[in-house]
Amino acid sequence: MGGPVESLKLRIRSELEEAETKLGLGVNIAIATLILISAGLFIVETYPLPTTVGVALTYLDWLILAIFMVEYGVRLWAAERPLRYIVNPYAIVDLVAILPILVGFFDMRLLRLIRWLRVLKLARFLEEERWLGREGLIIARIVFTLVSIIFIYSGAIYQVEHPVKPNVFGTFLDAMYFAVVTMTTVGYGDVTPVSDAGRTLTVMMILTGITLIPTQVGSLIQNINRIQTVNAMRCEHCGLSGHESDAVYCRRCGAKLPEVQSTSTT
Repeated sequence: MGGPVESLKLRIRSELEEAETKLGLGVNIAIATLILISAGLFIVETYPLPTTVGVALTYLDWLILAIFMVEYGVRLWAAERPLRYIVNPYAIVDLVAILPILVGFFDMRLLRLIRWLRVLKLARFLEEERWLGREGLIIARIVFTLVSIIFIYSGAIYQVEHPVKPNVFGTFLDAMYFAVVTMTTVGYGDVTPVSDAGRTLTVMMILTGITLIPTQVGSLIQNINRIQTVNAMRCEHCGLSGHESDAVYCRRCGAKLPEVQSTSTT
C-alpha cells in the first residue's frame, strides 16, 4: 500500500502548503526570501556592474533557480494528484519562472514575484496580535498585488524596449517610471515604446490601469476605513487585541471586554 511513502508525501504537503509547524513556516519564509532576492537581482543587473560582480550575481541567481527547481520537483512528487497540480495556476507560474530556457531570451525572473501570493496566505497561521490583524493583512495583500503588477510590467517593458531603445529604457527605474505613468493613465508622453511588443504591453498596462487598479485601490481605502472602526482594547483575560468597535466579548476566550469610552470631537 506504500504507507510510509504516502505518509511522507502527506507530511511534505502539510509543511509546504499549510506550514502548521515551525519547520514548515521556516521553509516557506526561506522561499519567500529567495523570491525577493531574485527580484532584487533582476533590478540590480539592469545597472552597469563590474564584471566580477555581474558574474557573482549570475551564479547566485542560478543557485536560487536550482533551489526553486528542487522545490517544484518535491511539490510535484508529493502532490496528491500530480496532473491536477501541474495545471494549478500557482504551479504553472512556478514552472515558467524556473525554466527560462524554454522561453528563449526573455528573462522570467520577474514572474517569480507572483509566487509571493502563495506565501502570503501563510500569514493566517500567525497570531493576529503579533501582526496587522485581519484587516491589516488584507491591506498588505492589496498593496503587494499592486506592487507586483507594477514590478512585472516594469520588467517586461524593460526587456522588450531596452535592446531597441537603451538610451530611454536604460535601467529598471526608467521602465518603472513608464509603467506607473501609463497604468495611472497620466500619460506624459515623454517616453514611448517603439517595438510591437512594447506597444502591446503598453495597451495591456492601460487596460490594467483602468480595470484592476481602481478596484484594488477602492478595496484598499475601504479596508483602511474599516481599520478605523476597530478598537485597540486588549482582552484583560487572554490579551487579544483588534476587536470590533461594538464587540462586548472577546472573540477568542469569550471574556467580557472592558467598556470602551467614546471620544467626541468638536
